[in-house]
Amino acid sequence: MLSIPDLIRKKRDGEQLTNEDIQFFIQSVTTKQMQDCQIGAMLMAIWQRGMVAAEIQTLTEEMMRSGEVMRWPDEWKTLMVDKHSTGGVGDKVSLVLAPALAACGCKVPMISGRGLAHTGGTLDKLESIPGFSVQQSAEQIQTILASVGCCIVGQTETLVPADRVLYALRDATSTVDSPPLITASIISKKGAESLSALVLDVKFGRAALYQDLQGARQLAQHLMDAGNRVGIRTGAVLSRMDGTIGRCVGNSLEVIESLETLKGSGTPDLMELVGTLGGMLLVMTGLARGLSEGRQQIDRAVTGGAALSKFKAMMTAQGVTKETARSLCSVHIDYFSILRKSEHQLELKTPADGVVVGVDGLVLAQVLHKLGAGRSRAGEPVNHSIGAELLVSPGQRVLKGASWLRLHYEDPAPSTHQIQLLQEALTVDENDIEAGQGHPLVAEVLLPQ
Repeated sequence: MLSIPDLIRKKRDGEQLTNEDIQFFIQSVTTKQMQDCQIGAMLMAIWQRGMVAAEIQTLTEEMMRSGEVMRWPDEWKTLMVDKHSTGGVGDKVSLVLAPALAACGCKVPMISGRGLAHTGGTLDKLESIPGFSVQQSAEQIQTILASVGCCIVGQTETLVPADRVLYALRDATSTVDSPPLITASIISKKGAESLSALVLDVKFGRAALYQDLQGARQLAQHLMDAGNRVGIRTGAVLSRMDGTIGRCVGNSLEVIESLETLKGSGTPDLMELVGTLGGMLLVMTGLARGLSEGRQQIDRAVTGGAALSKFKAMMTAQGVTKETARSLCSVHIDYFSILRKSEHQLELKTPADGVVVGVDGLVLAQVLHKLGAGRSRAGEPVNHSIGAELLVSPGQRVLKGASWLRLHYEDPAPSTHQIQLLQEALTVDENDIEAGQGHPLVAEVLLPQ
């Protein structure tokens, strides 16, 4: 058995790690025998030298087995599903998709994360609802799945503890974008959920981890291969991430938009993602004969109100009072009578007549992050009320001076420079009547063979 420095040197020099080497590495991480500086050195060696498929698979499996692996009743085993997104701006898909899948007969133990840097976190969004508890034990998760069919929770203390350590240090060591480390982190957690099917929303574009389709496709293939090898039917969607998903960015505002979507008023791009991801999972579990039928089932669950009923039941099962859940799900509701509203709002105006080509989602997310909507390091608080509403859509003709963005903020107010950045994030074409048509949101659908 190699010593820890020898193990680091081996990967640093580009050698392939054996199964025993990787097992030793993960055991040393989990039992705290490895110092943080040594783990950081190993992560950087993996980032620089990469890993072959066999190494990635062993790393994934050893991380998965570093803690508890969930067990489900036999009658659920073909129905256990989840999705994972590589991160987006305004990505509230999970809040609509989980209850829609439950309404279609699936069991959805959705284990989600918090926001870091410019991407928002599903758990932060849900915690803007008073009383919503994302911390649930394995026993509580099973109880909620039995009664509701879905839950959205944080990683339990005993689930993939090795990933907790590695995930925190990846951010600190600039190794977040390593395909082997991304793959092992995602698939080890999904494997520990004992899923039957998983769909991955792999983003590409200006506001995504990978800016080009080729990089996203390679990551998707890594993830699909690893998922299928640990026994999960794994598919992927490659989707564009240049602007925003839906109209709202920011925790409370995204909850409001999710509720409006569940009441039948979702934007076409959000519904396209929900329908495609959900439809794929229904196909992979045998609940739909094809993707078109799966999409239709998901669409009916959302527009018909069944998904809204599941969301209401999930809220109460996870700590929200029945009165609050009922109010949030009612048709005529002042959401800000329950959710926190920012102290100030500011509307930005379009600079010229023309057609909206698009809005730079990365710039929007970065400004909101600086204003307090996000966090720069794990554990920092976020202000749930800070966010922005897009008041225009790509392809829409606008007149100079029309409101295009409503900014929700608290003290300190946005600086002149931040306002200028936001204004420059909007692109209006004064001449081209076909501006803003853009490309389809979903570029590719990759179903498992």
